[in-house]
Amino acid sequence: MAHATSSILHISSSINGETKSLSSSSQLRGNYPFHLPSSNNANFTKKLVIYAKRLSGLEEALRIRRERELRGSTTATRRPPLRRGRVSQRLPVPEDIPKPPYAGSRELPEISSEHQIHDAEGIARMRAACELAARVVDYAGTLVRPSVTTNEIDKAVHQMIIDAGAYPSPLGYGGFPKSVCTSVNECMCHGIPDSRQLQDGDIINIDVTVYLNGYHGDTSKTFYCGDVSESIKRLVKVTEECLHYGIAVCRDGALYRKIGKRISEHAEKFGYGVVDRFVGHGIGTVFHSEPLIFHHRNDKSGSMVEGQTFTIEPILTLGSTECVTWEDNWTTLTADGSPAAQFEHTILITKTGAEILTTY
Repeated sequence: MAHATSSILHISSSINGETKSLSSSSQLRGNYPFHLPSSNNANFTKKLVIYAKRLSGLEEALRIRRERELRGSTTATRRPPLRRGRVSQRLPVPEDIPKPPYAGSRELPEISSEHQIHDAEGIARMRAACELAARVVDYAGTLVRPSVTTNEIDKAVHQMIIDAGAYPSPLGYGGFPKSVCTSVNECMCHGIPDSRQLQDGDIINIDVTVYLNGYHGDTSKTFYCGDVSESIKRLVKVTEECLHYGIAVCRDGALYRKIGKRISEHAEKFGYGVVDRFVGHGIGTVFHSEPLIFHHRNDKSGSMVEGQTFTIEPILTLGSTECVTWEDNWTTLTADGSPAAQFEHTILITKTGAEILTTY
């Protein structure tokens, strides 16, 4: 389950004093380490202009490709914008199942500053929680088909989790009313399960977190519903690839910012946007902690430590990375209605790499 950040990479607009997120192209231009010499260096200035033209040309080509794919997916599906359905009451959890501290409050917990670094027993418990989460999300994926509601998926996920003696971590977190996040089509993340039926050609991200024996395990996957267009399939495929490219740079001593750099490099090859508002996070005995893991290019300080656990969960879009959030304060959609995809794993940092815990 991604954590939202609103304090990073924002600029102030002179129009009505509003704050706007930097565009992906602004981030791209802002990361080239130019130190301009004095203005009388005409040769350097000429080369810089040529380079800038080449860069802007590449950005324009990628923008055109994304617009064509977006038009193609829109024409193929002719799908109306996502609308909220009826949200049923939250499901009960047996009294004997241990619950996280936030379960009885509607207040959104603070992000813990304590990194989640584990001893051997803690790692064993993390493995158990993450394996359960992985099994649950795969089971949920088997339920995806036209006419099934996301509420039905929530019920099935809830039952599987409590049958295993675990607590569904999203339930009651900051007032979240359901046991799983279901994000359909243009929904970036944090979709609340409701009465809407899945349609042929939809995509749906199912985000599962479980709390088992005092530890959280967190994972998500994007699934196809019926016959999905090739342009959207490509988006989903590349998003999953980005997750694994990000994991591949992780090891003891590696810089956190390498994750965002590697993900951005791969996404940009296909002209996709990388959402910067939602981040990965430390996870263990608490649901969300430092470090926050940025999936876009960034200058975040700090390095990974052996025995540490955190999530990587990039969101890619076929169009704009700007977003709007519904009045429920959770459901977040792309501002232009373009499709979005997400994949997530919880990983354990080792001396030589990273172990994916959300697998079996």
